[in-house]
Amino acid sequence: MCPEPAPAPEPEVKAPPRLLPADWTALEGWGEDDLREVLPALRASCSALASKPGWSGPCAATARLDSADSAAVRAFFESAFRPWQMLNGDGSDQGLVTGYYEPLLRASRTRGGVYQHPIYAVPDDLLVVDLTSVNPDLKNMRLRGRLEGRKVVPYWSREELEARAPAFERKVLFWAADALDVFFLQVQGSGRVELPDGSHVRVGYADQNGHPYQSIGRWLVDQGELRLDQASMQGIRGWARANPSRVATMMAANPSYVFFRELPIGKQGSGLPEGPLGALGVPLAGERAIAVDPRNVPLGVPVWLDTTRPNSPQPLRRLVMAQDTGGAIRGGVRADFFWGFGPDAGALAGRMRQQGRMWVLLPNGVSPP
Repeated sequence: MCPEPAPAPEPEVKAPPRLLPADWTALEGWGEDDLREVLPALRASCSALASKPGWSGPCAATARLDSADSAAVRAFFESAFRPWQMLNGDGSDQGLVTGYYEPLLRASRTRGGVYQHPIYAVPDDLLVVDLTSVNPDLKNMRLRGRLEGRKVVPYWSREELEARAPAFERKVLFWAADALDVFFLQVQGSGRVELPDGSHVRVGYADQNGHPYQSIGRWLVDQGELRLDQASMQGIRGWARANPSRVATMMAANPSYVFFRELPIGKQGSGLPEGPLGALGVPLAGERAIAVDPRNVPLGVPVWLDTTRPNSPQPLRRLVMAQDTGGAIRGGVRADFFWGFGPDAGALAGRMRQQGRMWVLLPNGVSPP
């Protein structure tokens, strides 16, 4: 008779991240930040938050606030909000802070010449299943797939989409001049397109194929092609220039694929930031917005970010708005810092991989979710 097998060990259950009440004195550098700079971003957030419990008062107050009075702005934040420190599930208070930006691509509405690389709109056969209706605990979780007969199967991966390109040609928004530019556009989630006549339009995130994001920088490190300290956006571009025949294989290592929609360029003088739309549906302000994991940080709220500048010990401490999300942004103390538009912002974003701490600011009387 065979002995009974030993009972399987209980699976380790990781505690979720949590927010703990804090004092303003815990926010190192709070007194040095020019909080007037974040007011346009806060007002943008209020367009989405004002109807939520506890937010109507602070949002109404921002409209009356003298944005030129630094002392009044600081007094407003300290009287209307309370800071809560974000902790990871293991109790630690530090996490990864990366950077992103809004790139500029050369592209055309018609294919020809150097313009050969598609920027796609959402395909007609992409299905999105919102799991909130199945289980409220699955809020913000969606499944993506396609129909095969009567079954819902995973949607095409990046490599499969590339192989089926002719079938999706009518969903092309623009034809870009550089395949790697399109890839990095998908990583950033939005960008501006310069057309052959010199005019500009914006493309913003519309949907995604449902496959998890995989870092091609990590893939290059694992392949022995780059050291970890070389796996920045600039390092990846340099490797691609030296290995053009292997670029398609490198990009296929990330099965995730992002689809876009065309958007107008924001108007100056509107009183709102002029950046791309984030997941909250409001324009992002350069160096005053971050992407977060919405399961842990409520979208739209102010966040005190305490980190350092790219590849530097120089402090980067400022109030930012949690107005965006990202496929690689998962966890409690985890943020993607939006540097703004253009090559200078791209150079900073591409090198940023710092440790940082976060405090979420919630209106008085509002408890963490």
